[in-house]
Amino acid sequence: MDVTNVTADAETFTCNAYLVEGDRTVLVDAGAYTGVVDALRERTDTLDAVVLTHQHSDHVAQLDAVLDAFDAPLYAYGVHPRRESELDDGDQIFIGDEPFDVVYTPGHADDHVSFVSETTLFSGDVVVHNDGAFEYGSFGRTDMPGQSRERLIESLRRLLETMGDSVEHMYAGHGDEFHGDVCDVVETALERAEKREPKYPDE
Repeated sequence: MDVTNVTADAETFTCNAYLVEGDRTVLVDAGAYTGVVDALRERTDTLDAVVLTHQHSDHVAQLDAVLDAFDAPLYAYGVHPRRESELDDGDQIFIGDEPFDVVYTPGHADDHVSFVSETTLFSGDVVVHNDGAFEYGSFGRTDMPGQSRERLIESLRRLLETMGDSVEHMYAGHGDEFHGDVCDVVETALERAEKREPKYPDE
């Protein structure tokens, strides 16, 4: 399974959008990078699906452009006018070469889901390896309206319950990808979140 961050060259704020190539070519999140369609076309002529972790603007600003360019079906937990398939907690979806469990992980966003296989976690914004706030185990902000630190903590716990020790690859919505003991990164993020300390000084 080949995973490429197709928004890596963006100079404006965007999420990491991942093209996953394998038996099934899938884009995880569309991002806000205006060059994402060209970046995708450099690697593939078709998309079998676009799947969303959640619908914050940095994850979906270029969604219509991607769907128009590739005529791909959209899979999402939250309601979207172009959604063809609804994702629900406990569903399974094939991404690249592996089946992934859909895990409902709210807190940062009400419609947030993560995707977990035997080897890989696409975590969206619920947990990231590093960002401007923390290194090695950070988590999505919870200081905006509709967000909840308590729900995010429960989501991190659910991820740990779902993941096995064989998960060695984490692709998050922000920061760097991580390869190693993913459970340890999530556990570190959980410990930080449980301290109830603000992620940002004004939170």
